[in-house]
Amino acid sequence: MRQLVSRALAVGAQPVSRTLVYLVALGLAVAVSSCALPRVYKVTIQQGNVITQKMVDDLKPGMTPEQVAFIMGEPVMRNPFDENRWDYVYTLRVPGRVERQITMSLFFTDGVLSHFIGDMAPSDQLVEPDTPELASSE
Repeated sequence: MRQLVSRALAVGAQPVSRTLVYLVALGLAVAVSSCALPRVYKVTIQQGNVITQKMVDDLKPGMTPEQVAFIMGEPVMRNPFDENRWDYVYTLRVPGRVERQITMSLFFTDGVLSHFIGDMAPSDQLVEPDTPELASSE
């Protein structure tokens, strides 16, 4: 067996040094083992204004734009054709796992908040369960 290895390591008439063989073997081992390492870290991306249930609960019709901006922050998008509409968009992307988007549109009439629509509603407007079993379990 040793003679077979010696012949295989010989290039032409010159033998290959053992150090070179060990370095090549080590390089191959590292290259092959790197395939099993975890994938590249992918960054979680948050864009827009964070919209929480508390923020939505604090919105009340009749608030001034300044009061709304204090609660919600400045809107991500303002409609250039309708200054009385403010749009808030929040997007969360966790690569390979989840993508979530929340939108809210606030409407002003005569300089005060008249109503708003979107993916969240005030807690007092959430639908209560109709069945007594669900209502009593709370």
